[in-house]
Amino acid sequence: MRVLILSSPESTHFTCMVPLAWALRGAGHEVLVAGQPDIVPMARSAGLSTVTVGRQFFCKDLLTPPLPPGKRPLEVVGPLTPQMTVIGSRVWVLHSRYLAPRYLELARRWKPDLVISEIFDWSALIVGGALGIPVVSHRWGVDPMSHLMRGTAEDLLAGTCERLGIEGGLPQPDLVLDPAPPQLLCPGTPPGTPIRHIPFNGTGEVPEWLRRRGERPRVCVTMGRQTIALGGLSMFRGIIQAFGDLPEAEAVMTVQEEFLDQLGTVPPNVRLIPPTPLAGFLDKTDAVVTHGGANTLLTVASFGVRQLILPQLVDQFQGGDLLTAADAGLTLGTAEEQNDPASVARAVRTLLSEDRLAKGAAELGRTIADMPSPAAVVRDLENLRCAY
Repeated sequence: MRVLILSSPESTHFTCMVPLAWALRGAGHEVLVAGQPDIVPMARSAGLSTVTVGRQFFCKDLLTPPLPPGKRPLEVVGPLTPQMTVIGSRVWVLHSRYLAPRYLELARRWKPDLVISEIFDWSALIVGGALGIPVVSHRWGVDPMSHLMRGTAEDLLAGTCERLGIEGGLPQPDLVLDPAPPQLLCPGTPPGTPIRHIPFNGTGEVPEWLRRRGERPRVCVTMGRQTIALGGLSMFRGIIQAFGDLPEAEAVMTVQEEFLDQLGTVPPNVRLIPPTPLAGFLDKTDAVVTHGGANTLLTVASFGVRQLILPQLVDQFQGGDLLTAADAGLTLGTAEEQNDPASVARAVRTLLSEDRLAKGAAELGRTIADMPSPAAVVRDLENLRCAY
């Protein structure tokens, strides 16, 4: 088969599909990733053939203009609500409408047998509908959003579908792949076909000392690249202060180089490192403090490691709540809690001391390990294409 992979212009949206792309290539299929310059470097770092379509999108610009200095999105707009999802979906749907003709032109030249896209890219459904080929939608993980966005997509893309002769409006995907284990499925979200999360966090070198266990319990603090850039510097300082009150633990904190000199005094039990692939050292880690981004949350969960979620945006709030309900971690869902070093320190101490959280995290890891691998799912995709 020839498989075309599309993604919205955000590299963290794209990474969920990398293991499936590897599995397709391993099974002898040809894979081409098409996307804007925002995702091309990540696709190439994964060893995938790429073609650049359109201009750079600068996804962070969607969030920075309304932010007062030093404020995070959570402090301005609060947690995600269904109404916010519907309003925000217009940006991604209209963006898909803009790109659909470009992707369709590429697809007519390359002639794929199958299209795979992640949940914020709606242009794949237009390509599949226009060319009469199957389309697979790949969720990132915890998904409280895509079913709420569907109505907006149907409304705003109806004209595009009509002009292309796609009867019945925007097609449904032929298959929805869901890497979320049963414990992390959002109520009300339509069921998908399970696919095991295989960690891919980009490339990079893992220091030798980080691949060995330390003398004290080790906690990794990894908040993604956007959190500190979107007004999170003060919160980072507070997290560092919290570990100053936890001398019984050691913290390893990932921070981009441009922010290192703004963090102030760092206690001796905290080590700062550049963003580093988590899969290279999570087996030597006792707990993780994270923003709860889909890829990070599932990567940590797949290792059976406890998590403290400090959600900042969109699906991260539901991910933290579901993880807490599964006894696999804790969440501090308000800005007040997250900004209080004492609250963070108490939560980390609870995370490290309560057996129920260790057991819940281990059970979550076993559940993920039992899900069908991307290689197994490839057989389903082959059958899907044959049945078309």
